[in-house]
Amino acid sequence: MKYAAMNLLSAIRRAASQLRAAGVFVAHNADNALDEARTLALHALDLPANWPGNLSGAALSIVEQDRIDALIERRIRERIPAAYLIGRAEFAGLSFACDARALVPRSPIAELIETGFDGWCDASRVERALDLCCGGGSIGIAMAVHQPRWQVDLADISPQALALAQTNIERHGVGDRVRAIPSDMFNGLKGNHYELIVSNPPYVTEAEFAALAPEYSFEPALGLVSGSDGLDATARILAEASDYLRPGGLLIVEIGEAWRAFKGRFPDLPVAWIPFSVGHMGVFAITREALIAHRGTGRE
Repeated sequence: MKYAAMNLLSAIRRAASQLRAAGVFVAHNADNALDEARTLALHALDLPANWPGNLSGAALSIVEQDRIDALIERRIRERIPAAYLIGRAEFAGLSFACDARALVPRSPIAELIETGFDGWCDASRVERALDLCCGGGSIGIAMAVHQPRWQVDLADISPQALALAQTNIERHGVGDRVRAIPSDMFNGLKGNHYELIVSNPPYVTEAEFAALAPEYSFEPALGLVSGSDGLDATARILAEASDYLRPGGLLIVEIGEAWRAFKGRFPDLPVAWIPFSVGHMGVFAITREALIAHRGTGRE
């Protein structure tokens, strides 16, 4: 059924209702159906994410409505995450190329990047930073864009993810300061040292992965699953990170809901849980010196 008099705002609202009615799972680059519908509708019309608000009342042609409908119908039918459908995702105020070679960027660490890691590290003292388990490179590249003095390494075990990260390096013009390095955790980084290491490693349990919504099946399992408690990758990071941090260096790791299991597995590790504007998000910080003092804890 067509609506000849429909305007853009009405089309977005209708699309959101369709997504909700179909039970589409929204949790990748948006947290509600209205924002998801807005993203898809703007892409269908070749409009930028920061489209002028006065366009909301503009009448749509039948062709334009058809383009929006087709994309919404595909989202409902195939359950492909919106970021993969449109080929990009917003993160830390930046646009990144996005496809199934890496997870959709969605880390709360974006808030830390945008605030210059205020209260956690002195950005003026950072020369080199590492994005470990970088996927498509959104965290590391955003750090480089927001901190023009930093040299940033991106490391990941997946060649496919690193190829996407290289595309994003070129997309943001930071190739003189950012490099993508093949590495199974720290194995490919021998001889490198950093003031700041940031990681969003896999942290979903095997049981949780089996119960995830269909949208997650399009993402690489390598970037999601990490053992029976979700902490296998984190344990490796904790065991080795101090060897790659300079004195006074800081490690920041996102582990999401695995924070509950973390407290049971590493009860004596003196991490600081980072608060965000939306509350507790399962991101911790720990200094090089604390890691050294508790060396071995990460291997238990």
